[in-house]
Amino acid sequence: MSHTAHIRSHRKPRRSASTLAVRAGVAGGVLSTLAVAGASGSANAAEPVTQTLELPTLTADLAAQAAQSADATEQAAANYQLQAERDAAAAKAAKKAEADLAEAKKKAAEAKKKAEEEARKEAAARASRAAARTTLSTTSADTGTTTLGGGTGTEAGGSTDTGTSTATGSAATIVNFVKSQVGKAYVPGATGPSAYDCSGLVQTAFRQINVSLPRVSQDQSTAGTQVSLSNLQPGDILYWGSAGSAYHVAVYVGGGMFVGAQNSSTGVVERPLSYDPPTGAVRVL
Repeated sequence: MSHTAHIRSHRKPRRSASTLAVRAGVAGGVLSTLAVAGASGSANAAEPVTQTLELPTLTADLAAQAAQSADATEQAAANYQLQAERDAAAAKAAKKAEADLAEAKKKAAEAKKKAEEEARKEAAARASRAAARTTLSTTSADTGTTTLGGGTGTEAGGSTDTGTSTATGSAATIVNFVKSQVGKAYVPGATGPSAYDCSGLVQTAFRQINVSLPRVSQDQSTAGTQVSLSNLQPGDILYWGSAGSAYHVAVYVGGGMFVGAQNSSTGVVERPLSYDPPTGAVRVL
């Protein structure tokens, strides 16, 4: 037996490969665990910082969105209000237009009615003048005198018609006055001294002899005694239309002539009776 047979070797026994592998695996597992733990710890430690940085950002975004939403709501409300105001204005304008149209139709109807009434009056006046001319012509033929014309024939009083007046006294004053107004203007409602309407001239003429006549032709046509057109004298008042509703008056100045404020185109003129034969006459003097 060897003298070294019972002496233990100081050399460490070799570890098997499997033992080393197990140990390596354990060590690796421990390291992995530590790494995971460290990573987890690092993550947990950083989390408060992340929350602290992100919360203000989210809050600011929400505030901005809320402000935008409020602006949009306010703008929508303003749009609705504007549209409502426009609708109200359109309705008001439509109502006004409807009222204006109704008023225009009413005025047109009134104007048409007035025009028709004036046309009827004019037709009646023409018929009346025609009837008066017929009556006057018949009377003249029966008496053998001529009461119409501008300066020929004889008047009903038997004097020669020379176109000049034979008026005397108050009649002469009236005749001279109206003749002196010839050429002046015709103005509705005027009574002189620079302009007249028909009844204004007659009234002012008789005022020269202190005779007060009514103002309008309708009343002047009944102010005196009705006389025949075949028996006229200077100073008589001639009228056109019916007595009491005459539409025109003038003064007979003799010689088959009259003076009257005819219209705005001619003014105060002297004309023969044949120019516009009157319907009747009244004598005031």
